[in-house]
Amino acid sequence: MKAGSSAYRSPYEAYPFLADAPEDLMCDFELMTDRMASEIGLLHALAMEGGIRADLLTICEMVYHMNPTLRTKLTVTTEETAWLLMKVNELKETVSGRCDTFVLTQGSQAGCQAHLLRVRAKETVRLLYRHLSQGHPVPERLIDLANLLSGYFFMLAMRLNQLDGVDEIPYASRNYF
Repeated sequence: MKAGSSAYRSPYEAYPFLADAPEDLMCDFELMTDRMASEIGLLHALAMEGGIRADLLTICEMVYHMNPTLRTKLTVTTEETAWLLMKVNELKETVSGRCDTFVLTQGSQAGCQAHLLRVRAKETVRLLYRHLSQGHPVPERLIDLANLLSGYFFMLAMRLNQLDGVDEIPYASRNYF
């Protein structure tokens, strides 16, 4: 392709925004949340506890509602945000005392998948801040939701390890005291 010419657009394009300008982060956010929802589906397949499985389907749907927010509007309700915060707090209470410090990201297969989702949520937060720093509007509650998702999946990883009989392994950083 010559300099200055437009990018090739495949007639088989999987998503209409894939060829958006590289500095436009809306499609990147949509792909991240699509991946997160798919990974939540994988965790749903791995988790055995019925209540957790039901919560994961609710959260999966919530993530899909977050997906078009940067292009359209935030449709996740304040009640759904409050529900997610309640779930984080319930899990925190349930795993209280398992480990009061950093932990190695290990454990059961379901626990490890929850840790991966924790990181995915943090990547989403980072992308939202990048989008905001470019001068684009980002609903504060969307940033809160992504942060809550990270907290939820951290607590869920500890809970899933607990249910699967896997102990947490404390991690002591040599850099942060």
